[in-house]
Amino acid sequence: MDAIFWTIDEILTATDGELVAGKEFVHFETISIDSRSITKNELFVAVNGQNHDGHRFIEDVIKKGVRGIVIDRQKFTQEIKDQVLNDVFCILVEDTIAALGDLAAFHRQRFSIPIICITGSNGKTTTKEMTAQVLGQKFNPLKTQGNLNNEFGVPLTIFRMNQSHDAAVLELGMNHPGEIRRLSQICRPDLGVITNIGPAHLEGLGSMENIMSAKGELIENIKQDGVIILNGDDTYSLKLGGTARRKVSYFGQSICADIRAMDIAKKEHTTVFTLELPNEKISVKLNAPGQFMVSNALAASAVGYLAGLSAIEIKAGLESFKPVKGRMDIKASKSGFFIIDDSYNANPGSMKAAIKTLASLKGRGKGALVAGDMLELGRDAQRLHESIGQFAVQSGVNRLFLTGDYADAVKKGAQQQGMPGQDIIIGEKPELVESLVKFLGPKDWVLVKGSRGAGMEEIVEQLEAIGA
Repeated sequence: MDAIFWTIDEILTATDGELVAGKEFVHFETISIDSRSITKNELFVAVNGQNHDGHRFIEDVIKKGVRGIVIDRQKFTQEIKDQVLNDVFCILVEDTIAALGDLAAFHRQRFSIPIICITGSNGKTTTKEMTAQVLGQKFNPLKTQGNLNNEFGVPLTIFRMNQSHDAAVLELGMNHPGEIRRLSQICRPDLGVITNIGPAHLEGLGSMENIMSAKGELIENIKQDGVIILNGDDTYSLKLGGTARRKVSYFGQSICADIRAMDIAKKEHTTVFTLELPNEKISVKLNAPGQFMVSNALAASAVGYLAGLSAIEIKAGLESFKPVKGRMDIKASKSGFFIIDDSYNANPGSMKAAIKTLASLKGRGKGALVAGDMLELGRDAQRLHESIGQFAVQSGVNRLFLTGDYADAVKKGAQQQGMPGQDIIIGEKPELVESLVKFLGPKDWVLVKGSRGAGMEEIVEQLEAIGA
Protein backbone atom coordinates (compact mmCIF):
# COMPACT_ATOMS: atom_id res chain seq x y z
CA MET A 1 0.00 0.00 0.00
CA ASP A 2 1.41 3.44 -0.98
CA ALA A 3 -0.08 5.50 1.86
CA ILE A 4 1.94 6.22 5.01
CA PHE A 5 -0.18 6.43 8.15
CA TRP A 6 0.17 8.85 11.05
CA THR A 7 0.24 7.78 14.70
CA ILE A 8 -0.56 9.99 17.67
CA ASP A 9 3.06 9.79 18.82
CA GLU A 10 4.28 11.03 15.42
CA ILE A 11 1.82 13.92 15.49
CA LEU A 12 2.93 14.90 19.00
CA THR A 13 6.59 14.67 17.99
CA ALA A 14 6.07 16.77 14.85
CA THR A 15 4.04 19.52 16.52
CA ASP A 16 5.46 19.47 20.06
CA GLY A 17 1.82 19.42 21.06
CA GLU A 18 0.00 18.38 24.24
CA LEU A 19 -2.47 15.49 24.22
CA VAL A 20 -5.49 16.50 26.34
CA ALA A 21 -8.11 13.97 25.21
CA GLY A 22 -8.30 10.53 23.61
CA LYS A 23 -7.49 7.08 24.94
CA GLU A 24 -7.82 4.40 22.28
CA PHE A 25 -5.03 3.59 19.80
CA VAL A 26 -5.77 5.18 16.44
CA HIS A 27 -3.92 6.10 13.28
CA PHE A 28 -4.76 8.57 10.50
CA GLU A 29 -4.52 8.21 6.73
CA THR A 30 -3.68 11.87 6.11
CA ILE A 31 -4.22 15.42 7.37
CA SER A 32 -6.93 17.89 6.39
CA ILE A 33 -7.92 21.50 7.11
CA ASP A 34 -11.25 21.35 5.24
CA SER A 35 -14.25 20.42 7.39
CA ARG A 36 -16.41 20.03 4.27
CA SER A 37 -14.42 17.25 2.62
CA ILE A 38 -12.74 15.57 5.60
CA THR A 39 -13.30 11.85 6.19
CA LYS A 40 -13.35 9.98 9.48
CA ASN A 41 -9.85 8.55 8.95
CA GLU A 42 -8.19 11.96 8.62
CA LEU A 43 -6.66 14.26 11.24
CA PHE A 44 -8.28 17.72 11.36
CA VAL A 45 -6.02 20.73 11.91
CA ALA A 46 -8.18 23.72 12.89
CA VAL A 47 -6.31 26.52 11.13
CA ASN A 48 -7.36 30.14 11.23
CA GLY A 49 -7.47 30.89 7.49
CA GLN A 50 -8.06 34.08 5.54
CA ASN A 51 -11.82 33.54 5.38
CA HIS A 52 -12.71 30.94 8.01
CA ASP A 53 -11.52 29.81 11.42
CA GLY A 54 -11.40 26.03 11.54
CA HIS A 55 -12.21 26.02 15.25
CA ARG A 56 -15.78 26.99 14.35
CA PHE A 57 -16.24 23.65 12.59
CA ILE A 58 -14.94 21.26 15.26
CA GLU A 59 -18.46 20.09 16.11
CA ASP A 60 -19.10 19.39 12.41
CA VAL A 61 -16.01 17.21 11.97
CA ILE A 62 -16.74 15.26 15.16
CA LYS A 63 -20.22 14.52 13.81
CA LYS A 64 -18.52 13.14 10.68
CA GLY A 65 -16.66 10.62 12.85
CA VAL A 66 -13.25 12.35 12.83
CA ARG A 67 -11.20 11.02 15.75
CA GLY A 68 -8.31 13.45 15.89
CA ILE A 69 -8.12 17.26 16.10
CA VAL A 70 -5.26 19.75 16.45
CA ILE A 71 -6.39 22.93 18.21
CA ASP A 72 -4.83 26.30 19.02
CA ARG A 73 -4.25 26.36 22.80
CA GLN A 74 -5.71 29.87 23.05
CA LYS A 75 -8.94 28.73 21.43
CA PHE A 76 -9.53 25.64 23.57
CA THR A 77 -12.74 26.99 25.07
CA GLN A 78 -15.17 25.24 27.38
CA GLU A 79 -17.53 24.88 24.43
CA ILE A 80 -14.87 22.97 22.49
CA LYS A 81 -14.00 20.91 25.58
CA ASP A 82 -17.63 19.86 25.80
CA GLN A 83 -17.60 18.82 22.13
CA VAL A 84 -14.46 16.67 22.46
CA LEU A 85 -15.42 13.18 23.59
CA ASN A 86 -13.05 10.68 25.21
CA ASP A 87 -12.54 8.80 21.94
CA VAL A 88 -11.56 11.97 20.05
CA PHE A 89 -7.86 12.74 20.25
CA CYS A 90 -7.32 16.42 20.93
CA ILE A 91 -3.83 17.93 20.63
CA LEU A 92 -3.14 21.49 21.73
CA VAL A 93 -0.46 23.59 19.98
CA GLU A 94 0.62 27.20 20.19
CA ASP A 95 -0.20 27.95 16.53
CA THR A 96 -2.15 25.60 14.25
CA ILE A 97 -0.77 27.14 11.04
CA ALA A 98 2.77 26.55 12.30
CA ALA A 99 1.74 23.04 13.37
CA LEU A 100 0.44 22.33 9.87
CA GLY A 101 3.84 23.25 8.47
CA ASP A 102 5.63 21.21 11.14
CA LEU A 103 3.57 18.15 10.24
CA ALA A 104 4.44 18.65 6.57
CA ALA A 105 8.15 19.03 7.41
CA PHE A 106 7.97 15.78 9.41
CA HIS A 107 6.29 14.00 6.49
CA ARG A 108 8.83 15.35 4.00
CA GLN A 109 11.67 13.88 6.11
CA ARG A 110 10.16 10.41 5.68
CA PHE A 111 11.30 10.50 2.04
CA SER A 112 14.74 10.59 0.44
CA ILE A 113 13.39 11.49 -3.02
CA PRO A 114 14.63 14.64 -4.82
CA ILE A 115 12.53 17.70 -4.00
CA ILE A 116 12.46 20.62 -6.46
CA CYS A 117 11.05 23.96 -5.27
CA ILE A 118 10.14 26.68 -7.77
CA THR A 119 9.49 30.35 -7.06
CA GLY A 120 9.87 33.64 -8.94
CA SER A 121 8.01 36.78 -9.95
CA ASN A 122 6.67 35.32 -13.22
CA GLY A 123 6.26 31.87 -14.69
CA LYS A 124 6.19 29.76 -11.51
CA THR A 125 3.20 27.63 -12.44
CA THR A 126 4.19 27.14 -16.07
CA THR A 127 7.74 26.22 -15.05
CA LYS A 128 6.35 23.82 -12.44
CA GLU A 129 4.18 22.14 -15.07
CA MET A 130 7.04 21.93 -17.57
CA THR A 131 9.38 20.55 -14.92
CA ALA A 132 6.89 17.88 -13.92
CA GLN A 133 6.50 16.90 -17.59
CA VAL A 134 10.27 16.67 -18.00
CA LEU A 135 10.83 14.66 -14.83
CA GLY A 136 7.86 12.49 -15.74
CA GLN A 137 9.98 10.97 -18.52
CA LYS A 138 12.04 9.18 -15.87
CA PHE A 139 10.26 9.60 -12.52
CA ASN A 140 6.77 9.55 -11.02
CA PRO A 141 6.76 13.08 -9.58
CA LEU A 142 4.33 14.59 -7.13
CA LYS A 143 3.48 18.16 -8.17
CA THR A 144 1.60 21.14 -6.81
CA GLN A 145 -2.02 21.17 -7.98
CA GLY A 146 -3.60 24.49 -8.94
CA ASN A 147 -2.37 27.40 -6.84
CA LEU A 148 -1.66 25.49 -3.60
CA ASN A 149 1.62 27.35 -3.10
CA ASN A 150 1.22 29.14 0.25
CA GLU A 151 1.46 28.25 3.97
CA PHE A 152 -1.67 26.09 3.61
CA GLY A 153 -1.23 24.75 0.10
CA VAL A 154 2.40 23.60 0.34
CA PRO A 155 1.76 21.39 3.40
CA LEU A 156 -1.40 19.95 1.81
CA THR A 157 0.65 19.07 -1.29
CA ILE A 158 3.35 17.40 0.80
CA PHE A 159 0.74 15.34 2.64
CA ARG A 160 -0.10 13.76 -0.73
CA MET A 161 3.44 12.40 -0.99
CA ASN A 162 3.47 8.61 -0.79
CA GLN A 163 5.66 5.64 -1.61
CA SER A 164 4.70 5.73 -5.29
CA HIS A 165 6.50 9.07 -5.76
CA ASP A 166 10.19 9.22 -6.56
CA ALA A 167 10.41 13.02 -7.00
CA ALA A 168 8.41 16.13 -6.10
CA VAL A 169 7.96 19.49 -7.88
CA LEU A 170 6.61 22.11 -5.49
CA GLU A 171 5.62 25.70 -6.28
CA LEU A 172 6.29 28.32 -3.59
CA GLY A 173 4.36 31.58 -3.64
CA MET A 174 5.11 34.74 -1.68
CA ASN A 175 3.55 38.04 -0.69
CA HIS A 176 5.55 38.97 2.42
CA PRO A 177 9.12 38.62 3.72
CA GLY A 178 9.84 35.34 5.47
CA GLU A 179 7.24 33.32 3.57
CA ILE A 180 9.70 31.65 1.18
CA ARG A 181 12.02 30.96 4.13
CA ARG A 182 9.28 29.15 6.03
CA LEU A 183 8.03 27.20 3.01
CA SER A 184 11.52 26.11 2.02
CA GLN A 185 12.26 25.09 5.61
CA ILE A 186 9.30 22.75 5.33
CA CYS A 187 10.34 21.39 1.91
CA ARG A 188 14.14 21.15 2.33
CA PRO A 189 14.70 21.11 -1.45
CA ASP A 190 17.53 19.41 -3.29
CA LEU A 191 17.10 21.82 -6.21
CA GLY A 192 15.68 25.32 -6.08
CA VAL A 193 14.53 27.38 -9.07
CA ILE A 194 13.97 31.15 -9.15
CA THR A 195 12.40 31.86 -12.54
CA ASN A 196 13.10 35.62 -12.41
CA ILE A 197 12.98 38.59 -10.03
CA GLY A 198 10.64 41.41 -11.04
CA PRO A 199 8.30 44.07 -9.62
CA ALA A 200 5.63 41.83 -8.11
CA HIS A 201 4.35 42.42 -4.55
CA LEU A 202 6.02 45.82 -4.33
CA GLU A 203 3.25 46.95 -2.00
CA GLY A 204 4.30 44.45 0.67
CA LEU A 205 8.04 44.46 0.01
CA GLY A 206 8.78 48.07 -0.90
CA SER A 207 11.70 47.73 -3.31
CA MET A 208 13.31 45.46 -5.88
CA GLU A 209 16.18 44.81 -3.46
CA ASN A 210 13.69 43.55 -0.90
CA ILE A 211 12.01 41.35 -3.51
CA MET A 212 15.41 39.90 -4.41
CA SER A 213 16.15 39.17 -0.76
CA ALA A 214 12.74 37.58 -0.23
CA LYS A 215 13.14 35.29 -3.25
CA GLY A 216 16.67 34.51 -2.10
CA GLU A 217 15.33 33.00 1.13
CA LEU A 218 14.90 29.83 -0.91
CA ILE A 219 18.70 29.42 -1.11
CA GLU A 220 19.05 29.25 2.69
CA ASN A 221 17.21 25.93 2.90
CA ILE A 222 18.51 24.09 -0.14
CA LYS A 223 20.54 21.10 1.01
CA GLN A 224 24.28 21.73 1.32
CA ASP A 225 25.02 19.60 -1.74
CA GLY A 226 22.03 20.98 -3.65
CA VAL A 227 21.86 23.53 -6.48
CA ILE A 228 20.07 26.84 -6.96
CA ILE A 229 18.96 27.37 -10.57
CA LEU A 230 18.83 31.03 -11.61
CA ASN A 231 17.96 33.11 -14.66
CA GLY A 232 21.19 34.20 -16.35
CA ASP A 233 19.32 36.87 -18.34
CA ASP A 234 17.96 38.57 -15.21
CA THR A 235 20.01 41.30 -13.50
CA TYR A 236 18.74 40.67 -9.97
CA SER A 237 19.13 36.90 -10.36
CA LEU A 238 22.76 37.37 -11.35
CA LYS A 239 23.29 39.60 -8.34
CA LEU A 240 21.67 37.01 -6.09
CA GLY A 241 23.77 34.24 -7.59
CA GLY A 242 26.93 36.14 -6.79
CA THR A 243 26.20 35.86 -3.06
CA ALA A 244 24.66 32.37 -3.00
CA ARG A 245 26.22 29.89 -0.62
CA ARG A 246 25.20 26.99 -2.78
CA LYS A 247 26.24 25.72 -6.18
CA VAL A 248 24.59 27.88 -8.86
CA SER A 249 23.40 26.79 -12.31
CA TYR A 250 22.23 29.46 -14.77
CA PHE A 251 19.74 29.18 -17.63
CA GLY A 252 19.05 31.70 -20.39
CA GLN A 253 20.48 33.10 -23.59
CA SER A 254 23.45 34.87 -22.07
CA ILE A 255 26.99 33.57 -22.41
CA CYS A 256 27.10 32.76 -18.67
CA ALA A 257 24.21 30.28 -18.90
CA ASP A 258 24.87 26.56 -18.43
CA ILE A 259 21.55 25.71 -20.12
CA ARG A 260 20.96 27.89 -23.19
CA ALA A 261 18.45 28.50 -25.96
CA MET A 262 19.59 29.44 -29.44
CA ASP A 263 17.84 30.10 -32.76
CA ILE A 264 14.47 30.96 -31.18
CA ALA A 265 11.69 31.31 -33.74
CA LYS A 266 7.88 31.56 -33.85
CA LYS A 267 6.12 28.90 -35.89
CA GLU A 268 2.36 29.46 -36.03
CA HIS A 269 1.20 29.08 -32.39
CA THR A 270 4.37 27.29 -31.28
CA THR A 271 7.94 28.28 -30.44
CA VAL A 272 10.98 26.41 -31.72
CA PHE A 273 14.55 26.68 -30.44
CA THR A 274 17.79 24.79 -30.05
CA LEU A 275 18.36 23.59 -26.49
CA GLU A 276 22.03 23.64 -25.57
CA LEU A 277 23.02 21.47 -22.60
CA PRO A 278 26.63 21.28 -21.39
CA ASN A 279 27.19 18.11 -23.41
CA GLU A 280 24.34 17.95 -25.96
CA LYS A 281 22.24 20.03 -28.36
CA ILE A 282 18.72 19.24 -29.50
CA SER A 283 15.85 20.98 -31.31
CA VAL A 284 12.68 21.63 -29.26
CA LYS A 285 9.18 22.64 -30.37
CA LEU A 286 7.07 24.14 -27.56
CA ASN A 287 3.30 24.00 -27.87
CA ALA A 288 3.09 27.58 -26.61
CA PRO A 289 3.93 31.02 -28.00
CA GLY A 290 6.25 33.59 -26.51
CA GLN A 291 9.94 33.97 -25.83
CA PHE A 292 9.28 33.99 -22.08
CA MET A 293 7.94 30.44 -22.48
CA VAL A 294 11.43 29.50 -23.67
CA SER A 295 12.82 30.89 -20.41
CA ASN A 296 10.43 28.68 -18.44
CA ALA A 297 11.42 25.71 -20.59
CA LEU A 298 15.11 26.36 -19.91
CA ALA A 299 14.50 26.37 -16.16
CA ALA A 300 12.71 23.02 -16.48
CA SER A 301 15.55 21.74 -18.67
CA ALA A 302 18.09 22.70 -16.03
CA VAL A 303 16.19 20.64 -13.46
CA GLY A 304 16.01 17.71 -15.88
CA TYR A 305 19.72 17.91 -16.68
CA LEU A 306 20.72 18.03 -13.01
CA ALA A 307 18.37 15.12 -12.31
CA GLY A 308 20.24 13.02 -14.85
CA LEU A 309 17.87 13.11 -17.83
CA SER A 310 19.16 12.96 -21.39
CA ALA A 311 18.53 15.63 -24.02
CA ILE A 312 15.99 13.33 -25.72
CA GLU A 313 14.09 12.86 -22.43
CA ILE A 314 14.09 16.59 -21.72
CA LYS A 315 12.86 17.32 -25.25
CA ALA A 316 10.04 14.78 -24.88
CA GLY A 317 8.93 16.35 -21.61
CA LEU A 318 8.96 19.90 -22.96
CA GLU A 319 7.09 18.96 -26.13
CA SER A 320 4.37 17.19 -24.11
CA PHE A 321 3.63 20.40 -22.17
CA LYS A 322 0.28 22.11 -22.80
CA PRO A 323 -0.51 25.61 -21.50
CA VAL A 324 -2.35 25.83 -18.19
CA LYS A 325 -5.81 27.41 -18.24
CA GLY A 326 -5.50 31.18 -17.84
CA ARG A 327 -1.78 31.18 -18.63
CA MET A 328 -1.09 31.98 -22.29
CA ASP A 329 -3.81 29.55 -23.32
CA ILE A 330 -4.80 30.24 -26.95
CA LYS A 331 -8.41 29.71 -27.96
CA ALA A 332 -9.77 30.03 -31.51
CA SER A 333 -13.25 31.53 -31.81
CA LYS A 334 -15.92 30.51 -34.31
CA SER A 335 -15.78 34.07 -35.57
CA GLY A 336 -12.18 33.55 -36.59
CA PHE A 337 -10.36 35.68 -34.03
CA PHE A 338 -7.96 34.28 -31.45
CA ILE A 339 -8.11 34.76 -27.68
CA ILE A 340 -4.91 34.66 -25.61
CA ASP A 341 -6.21 33.75 -22.17
CA ASP A 342 -3.57 34.96 -19.73
CA SER A 343 -6.15 36.03 -17.19
CA TYR A 344 -4.89 34.13 -14.16
CA ASN A 345 -2.59 36.83 -12.81
CA ALA A 346 -0.46 39.82 -13.77
CA ASN A 347 2.43 42.02 -12.76
CA PRO A 348 4.43 44.48 -14.89
CA GLY A 349 6.93 41.87 -16.06
CA SER A 350 4.40 39.25 -17.08
CA MET A 351 2.14 41.90 -18.65
CA LYS A 352 4.94 43.14 -20.92
CA ALA A 353 5.96 39.58 -21.82
CA ALA A 354 2.37 38.78 -22.80
CA ILE A 355 2.08 41.98 -24.86
CA LYS A 356 5.26 41.01 -26.74
CA THR A 357 3.65 37.68 -27.55
CA LEU A 358 0.44 39.37 -28.74
CA ALA A 359 2.50 41.62 -31.02
CA SER A 360 4.35 38.62 -32.40
CA LEU A 361 1.24 36.54 -33.05
CA LYS A 362 -1.05 39.14 -34.57
CA GLY A 363 1.09 39.60 -37.67
CA ARG A 364 -0.82 41.80 -40.11
CA GLY A 365 -4.07 41.40 -38.19
CA LYS A 366 -5.36 43.68 -35.46
CA GLY A 367 -4.20 43.18 -31.89
CA ALA A 368 -6.28 44.18 -28.86
CA LEU A 369 -5.23 44.26 -25.22
CA VAL A 370 -7.88 43.81 -22.55
CA ALA A 371 -6.19 44.83 -19.31
CA GLY A 372 -7.38 44.80 -15.73
CA ASP A 373 -5.56 46.14 -12.70
CA MET A 374 -2.18 44.81 -11.59
CA LEU A 375 -2.47 44.60 -7.81
CA GLU A 376 -0.03 44.86 -4.88
CA LEU A 377 2.24 47.44 -6.53
CA GLY A 378 2.09 49.99 -3.72
CA ARG A 379 3.14 53.56 -4.35
CA ASP A 380 4.52 52.65 -7.78
CA ALA A 381 1.15 51.43 -9.07
CA GLN A 382 0.27 54.57 -11.05
CA ARG A 383 3.67 54.75 -12.76
CA LEU A 384 3.79 51.04 -13.55
CA HIS A 385 0.31 51.07 -15.08
CA GLU A 386 1.28 54.07 -17.21
CA SER A 387 4.30 52.10 -18.41
CA ILE A 388 2.01 49.30 -19.62
CA GLY A 389 0.05 51.77 -21.75
CA GLN A 390 3.29 53.08 -23.19
CA PHE A 391 4.65 49.61 -23.87
CA ALA A 392 1.45 48.45 -25.55
CA VAL A 393 1.61 51.29 -28.07
CA GLN A 394 5.34 50.80 -28.65
CA SER A 395 4.65 47.10 -29.32
CA GLY A 396 2.05 47.84 -31.99
CA VAL A 397 -1.17 47.02 -30.10
CA ASN A 398 -4.03 48.55 -32.10
CA ARG A 399 -6.64 49.12 -29.42
CA LEU A 400 -6.87 49.04 -25.61
CA PHE A 401 -9.87 47.83 -23.63
CA LEU A 402 -9.38 48.78 -19.98
CA THR A 403 -11.19 48.16 -16.73
CA GLY A 404 -10.39 48.75 -13.07
CA ASP A 405 -9.07 51.49 -10.80
CA TYR A 406 -5.92 52.04 -12.88
CA ALA A 407 -7.53 52.13 -16.33
CA ASP A 408 -6.97 55.90 -16.56
CA ALA A 409 -3.28 55.42 -15.78
CA VAL A 410 -2.88 52.90 -18.61
CA LYS A 411 -4.75 55.29 -20.91
CA LYS A 412 -2.47 58.15 -19.93
CA GLY A 413 0.62 56.12 -20.79
CA ALA A 414 -0.84 55.07 -24.14
CA GLN A 415 -1.73 58.64 -25.08
CA GLN A 416 1.77 59.77 -24.17
CA GLN A 417 2.94 57.45 -26.94
CA GLY A 418 0.44 58.87 -29.41
CA MET A 419 -2.49 56.44 -29.28
CA PRO A 420 -5.72 58.31 -30.19
CA GLY A 421 -8.37 58.49 -27.51
CA GLN A 422 -10.93 56.68 -29.67
CA ASP A 423 -8.69 53.58 -29.61
CA ILE A 424 -8.81 53.40 -25.81
CA ILE A 425 -12.04 52.06 -24.36
CA ILE A 426 -12.64 52.14 -20.60
CA GLY A 427 -15.63 50.43 -19.05
CA GLU A 428 -17.11 47.52 -17.15
CA LYS A 429 -16.48 44.01 -18.42
CA PRO A 430 -19.78 43.49 -20.32
CA GLU A 431 -19.28 46.83 -22.12
CA LEU A 432 -15.76 45.85 -23.12
CA VAL A 433 -16.93 42.51 -24.48
CA GLU A 434 -19.58 44.24 -26.58
CA SER A 435 -16.99 46.63 -28.03
CA LEU A 436 -14.48 43.82 -28.58
CA VAL A 437 -16.85 41.71 -30.62
CA LYS A 438 -17.49 44.68 -32.92
CA PHE A 439 -13.76 45.38 -33.27
CA LEU A 440 -12.33 41.91 -33.81
CA GLY A 441 -12.45 40.17 -37.15
CA PRO A 442 -11.04 36.94 -38.61
CA LYS A 443 -7.31 36.45 -37.92
CA ASP A 444 -7.31 39.20 -35.27
CA TRP A 445 -5.92 38.61 -31.78
CA VAL A 446 -6.99 39.67 -28.29
CA LEU A 447 -4.96 39.31 -25.10
CA VAL A 448 -6.88 39.23 -21.81
CA LYS A 449 -4.81 39.82 -18.68
CA GLY A 450 -5.01 41.21 -15.14
CA SER A 451 -4.31 40.28 -11.54
CA ARG A 452 -6.21 37.44 -9.89
CA GLY A 453 -8.41 39.89 -8.02
CA ALA A 454 -9.44 41.62 -11.25
CA GLY A 455 -11.45 38.58 -12.39
CA MET A 456 -10.47 38.91 -16.05
CA GLU A 457 -11.46 35.31 -16.76
CA GLU A 458 -15.03 36.64 -16.89
CA ILE A 459 -14.18 38.43 -20.14
CA VAL A 460 -12.63 35.28 -21.60
CA GLU A 461 -15.74 33.30 -20.71
CA GLN A 462 -18.02 35.92 -22.27
CA LEU A 463 -15.92 36.09 -25.45
CA GLU A 464 -16.02 32.29 -25.70
CA ALA A 465 -19.78 32.25 -25.17
CA ILE A 466 -20.34 34.85 -27.90
CA GLY A 467 -17.69 34.06 -30.45
CA ALA A 468 -16.40 30.59 -29.77
